[in-house]
Amino acid sequence: MKPRLAPVALPLFLELGLGMAVGLVGTALAARESDAAAAGFALAHQVAAMLFILLRIVGAGISVVVSQALGAGRRDQADAVARAALGASSWVGGFCAAMALGGAEPLMRLLNAPPEVLPLAAPFLQWMAPALLMDTWNAAMASVMRAHLRPRDVLAVVVAMHATHLVLALLLMPRWGLAGFAAALAASRALGLVLHAWLWRTRLQLRPRASDLWRLPRAELAAVLRIGAPGAAENIAYRLAFVFSVGVVGSLGASSLATQAYVLQFNHFTLLAGLAIGLAGEIVVGHHIGAGRLHEAHRLVKRALALGLLLSVAVAGAAALAGPWLLRIFTQDPAILAAGAVLMWWSVLLEPGRTFNLVVINALRAAGDARYPVAVGALSMLVVLAGGSWLLGVVLGWGLTGVWIAYAADEWLRGLLMWRRWRRHGWVPHARASRRRLRAARASEGEATG
Repeated sequence: MKPRLAPVALPLFLELGLGMAVGLVGTALAARESDAAAAGFALAHQVAAMLFILLRIVGAGISVVVSQALGAGRRDQADAVARAALGASSWVGGFCAAMALGGAEPLMRLLNAPPEVLPLAAPFLQWMAPALLMDTWNAAMASVMRAHLRPRDVLAVVVAMHATHLVLALLLMPRWGLAGFAAALAASRALGLVLHAWLWRTRLQLRPRASDLWRLPRAELAAVLRIGAPGAAENIAYRLAFVFSVGVVGSLGASSLATQAYVLQFNHFTLLAGLAIGLAGEIVVGHHIGAGRLHEAHRLVKRALALGLLLSVAVAGAAALAGPWLLRIFTQDPAILAAGAVLMWWSVLLEPGRTFNLVVINALRAAGDARYPVAVGALSMLVVLAGGSWLLGVVLGWGLTGVWIAYAADEWLRGLLMWRRWRRHGWVPHARASRRRLRAARASEGEATG
């Protein structure tokens, strides 16, 4: 049966929404303590996201390679890649956890953390270190499940995981503050690991060996890195540019940092539809490429992009209209409320541009065209996102508004270039090469068994 977009996208939408809801609640609980605590919460999460992006070295390739192998009928190859992903995740996750433990304060200083924020943000990042390691395993195992077109099973795990996190955070944060959120995070991620391991055994009949947790098989990881390394480079370039912009905002003061932290919580929800559609499209396009159905892949991406643009504009517009009331969830400061409302209207311009990137870049990657987004996007991220944030926000004195204009300009420039690549079929040679590699692997295996 051919895979379809909606059955994959809807569980992903709910899954991502639950994760963002937990972050929203955490920010609100931190804001009850003070705006400085909310800013520290946001800064620590930005650094954690920057560290977690290293997982994309592996994670960006897992879904594509497993999906293509399954589309071509190569279940054995898909299972081998899944096992390899566990070992790679252990090494990458261990590095991220070590960086959070040992480098928390220098990383916060790199982001220009204000003096009143630093003592809160640095310990919080250290407390999050165990969860970072467990999250790498959870993400890898969930990616394999989705590639097998079992997003509902992953959604069930995520519901259990986030419900546990939310309940524990509500119980622990009033007493322990940010440390309570970190403890709840670690407990919920441990539960997720147990449930994912059970699903691998019962749904996929895949039983990892202990050695899979540290082995790095060369052949399987080479296929993953062919897609994952450029994908990770693109994500790392974006994250570094964005972190630089956060440093620019930090230089504007704690009030600006808190304003950005609050508005970003709502932006996570406005990008939700585009992100779910983009991730689902990557899985389905990967199956189509593995089966040689290039025309169907092309039609699917056009439909996915139209749907994503419609939803992103509608949700961003609704959030901007409700902005003055939504922001009061976090603060009553008149200056923060006024500045935040302006940023939410700029998001109506920002989000459609971001949707181009979320949908089309994932489709290019699924087709095997992973290097183009890095080659084209890195320059825009460096010059427009990072440089524009500094020029407009600091040099020209436009403050937070200038930073968000730079965000929108970067997303639109990259998004339109990616769409031009897809429309002109620049991805087709890469898709055909991926298909040839799968056929060659099957042929060589047949000769070996014959």
